[in-house]
Amino acid sequence: MKNIQIDLSRISTFISASEIDSYKASAEAANKMLVDKTGKGSEFLGWVNLPTSISTEEIDTINRVANDLKSRAEIIICIGIGGSYLGTKAIIEAVSNNFSFLNKNRTEPTIIFAGQNISEDYISELMSAIKDYSIATIMTSKSGTTTEPAIAFRIIKAEIESRYGKEEASKRIVAITDGARGTLKALADQEGYSTFVIPDNVGGRFSIFTPVGLFPLAAAGLNVESFVQGAKDMEVATGEDVPFEKNLATIYAAARNAMYKKGYKIEILASYEPKLQYIAEWWKQLYGESEGKDGLGIFPASVVFTADLHSMGQYIQEGERTLFETVISVGQPNSTVTIEKIAEDLDGLNFLAGKRLSDVNKMAELGTTIAHVDGGVPNIKIALPEINEYYLGALMYMFERACGISGYMLGVNPFDQPGVEAYKKNMFALLEKPGYENDTIEIRKKL
Repeated sequence: MKNIQIDLSRISTFISASEIDSYKASAEAANKMLVDKTGKGSEFLGWVNLPTSISTEEIDTINRVANDLKSRAEIIICIGIGGSYLGTKAIIEAVSNNFSFLNKNRTEPTIIFAGQNISEDYISELMSAIKDYSIATIMTSKSGTTTEPAIAFRIIKAEIESRYGKEEASKRIVAITDGARGTLKALADQEGYSTFVIPDNVGGRFSIFTPVGLFPLAAAGLNVESFVQGAKDMEVATGEDVPFEKNLATIYAAARNAMYKKGYKIEILASYEPKLQYIAEWWKQLYGESEGKDGLGIFPASVVFTADLHSMGQYIQEGERTLFETVISVGQPNSTVTIEKIAEDLDGLNFLAGKRLSDVNKMAELGTTIAHVDGGVPNIKIALPEINEYYLGALMYMFERACGISGYMLGVNPFDQPGVEAYKKNMFALLEKPGYENDTIEIRKKL
């Protein structure tokens, strides 16, 4: 089986191999800190050895409960926000057929998402869309009180109980939450929901290999075993004993820190497959929330080419030279579409006759890379052999490991997110939540 590879050859005109090698010691030291749990935020390092600790029995339990939920519903609503939703959506969108929702004979339930916003139109349209379908829900929240998912759960829970009664509703609701405390845990125990535990030592953005990610993926009919196996293999391949030159996580962390110190403050994650759009959204949370603190950090952005070449392409080519690209390059598509020759050739495309669309896409990728490098944009290439559960599991674990390493190299705590609380405090003050009376007075002075 082919491996994921990283290619730094197209940053060599901007930063030398010796400069990247100068970060070898700090990258390896940071990787060791993850294993030894000697760095900041060490209480949230349960994800580091998580893939290799997942047992066959755990996966069997996840699949068994997921199969029961699938048997009851045509639509499963996954409720969560941030790390409780982005990874799941990323994998489902990457692996699923783009137009499976049009298949009237599909055997797997449709997975839709709620609780990732507070849009009145979104929830209203969702409730209208599901009225003629059998439904179930997966509620993911450590506490059960996070505002966005808690509001969505209140509404969707009421709909399920109204339709099916409390006894059947308890079989159509699965809670993924804290193992011992919190509002959702108490409710799940009271109502008899099937529950899975979010480990105390795994933060939300690193939780894709916990039941937070694995259970919804199983409910969507995806191959959870293969996804976990990809992560297991990458965990071994990025271990502290793996030489720097062969360790994708330390190489990537060192390269991006070297770019940052040279003044490249923005990293654009690019792909040429729209299926990977939400992989990029997940990646943006992972790196933005982990590194963006203490006035430091690379700003994570993303594009999907070739579509965004007709919008963001101009800026990338000729804008301020403070950005670099990391391109996820997919080796083999899952389908075959060949361009045919036609007699009239009015569109002038007969020169492409006989070529697959993937051939054209690859030349667009290569041509764009050369143009961007010539225009002053360094390019890192991550070669993904194909899009499937195995390689996505490996890729996501590699990004997680590299994120922890990179954050430690930067000198921040990659595993907290104190800045996230600022908006919540203001929102609760403006909504006059009990306990925020003094904050309400203070914020009104600013209006």
